[in-house]
Amino acid sequence: MGSLPLSSRGHAVFRSKPFCAVQEAARRTQKEIYLVGGFWRDMALGRGREAWDLDFCLPRGALRFGYGVARSIRAAFVVLDKERGCGRLVWKDKAAGRSMTFDFIDFRGRDLREDLRGRDFTVNTLAWRLPFPLHEPVDLFGAQHDLSRGLIRMIGLKAFDEDPLRILRAYSLSALLGFKIEARTLRCARRKAGLLRHVAGERLREELFKVLSVPDAYRFLKAMDADGVLKEVIPQVRLMHHVKQGGYHHLDVWEHSLETVRKLEGLLARMEPAGPELAAYLAEPMAADRRRYQLMKMAALLHDVGKPEAYEVQAGKTMFHGHERIGRVICKDVTRRLKLATREQEALDTMIFWHLRPGYLADNKVLTRRAVFRYFRDTGAEAVSVLLLAVADQRATRGPLASVSSRRRHEKVAFDLTRRYFEMQKEEPFVRLINGDDLIRLGLEPGPIFSRILTAVEEAQVDRRVKTKREALALAKRVALKARTSPQPAKRARKR
Repeated sequence: MGSLPLSSRGHAVFRSKPFCAVQEAARRTQKEIYLVGGFWRDMALGRGREAWDLDFCLPRGALRFGYGVARSIRAAFVVLDKERGCGRLVWKDKAAGRSMTFDFIDFRGRDLREDLRGRDFTVNTLAWRLPFPLHEPVDLFGAQHDLSRGLIRMIGLKAFDEDPLRILRAYSLSALLGFKIEARTLRCARRKAGLLRHVAGERLREELFKVLSVPDAYRFLKAMDADGVLKEVIPQVRLMHHVKQGGYHHLDVWEHSLETVRKLEGLLARMEPAGPELAAYLAEPMAADRRRYQLMKMAALLHDVGKPEAYEVQAGKTMFHGHERIGRVICKDVTRRLKLATREQEALDTMIFWHLRPGYLADNKVLTRRAVFRYFRDTGAEAVSVLLLAVADQRATRGPLASVSSRRRHEKVAFDLTRRYFEMQKEEPFVRLINGDDLIRLGLEPGPIFSRILTAVEEAQVDRRVKTKREALALAKRVALKARTSPQPAKRARKR
């Protein structure tokens, strides 16, 4: 440990103003203070971070010590847990374009050994007494040994009972570090997986999205499913197991969904069609530090979640009519459980509801301007997400009725529309010839008819059948007249 490799980013941490302030306070007060946990793990592995989180623990007086450091550099200090002596200093280094979080915590136990014993995994138990590097490193639980072997190993048999989230964290660490979960730890995780159902949704979300962040999330999702962990995080996946599909498919609903995730990850790895605009689109933050590409993987996992309820057999053929509508409803329960942000919920809803649409477009011999306009209008910002999901879905479909020519046509349309989406971002925005105020001036009463009229005029404008405001108003009058004289269809109950 004494020869721990220090990355350039690590050196930047040690040179930072808040770290130097902690070092100086440790020298001045002669307090027993340790820098512990994930920071040293990542340093040992040479892993850089956009934002560094450092944990400092003291026998007692952590709040007073942390507050003194914050005051010395004129930084804000927040008390997180007064009873347990836990506070936080956040430092934003504008010049370097990064942030640092310093947590100061009282020992959870009589001494450092007891404190470290209460942590989750051995790889997170490295410690170094400050001021650094005056003192020697501390490795009480074989952290360096497990880091060198690439193992995730729980510290004690009660680790998962004390905090069931650690079960899911074992998989997220395995995914992020490329480590293997130690055999005894894995057996314990499988046995205690049911404890996860009592963990707060937002905590589950954070670990799940770490898994979704890696290029081969498919492999870890599959392992989590096999170990009985995934169904405790997303109970709705149970519905999809062992549901057989028709001749276009070679896998059941669940295996097909996992395969769609795998195909999507292959697609993203090659960035088809490649380009900086697509890279920026995929990496766009949807909420906090969660990115669009992670949400797309979740959509791939859940895109057919409505199929079990929609399942029926007609004339010997397996049908799933309306599964995309049912799926969007079921997905709302998933997003509520995981406390996803409103934007994330809306994006998932769009992807799942419209994931069949690109295939329908590809089935047309001629792709009209109006059809393209309608697609981009309905899918909005998630137009490309839906297109790439549809391609992955198609690639995961290899039944005897699936044809190579159909897949190629499907992909060509999807990739052409993807390029078109980014071209449109550089063009002048579409401007309607008329709006609701114009309809009121025509003497029409505001109501649902307005949407029908404006949509008809908008589509005629796209088709270039209407080019002036006068022509648009004339069409609006005809649509309004037809709506008044047409009999209203009887409402039909939605079949589910």
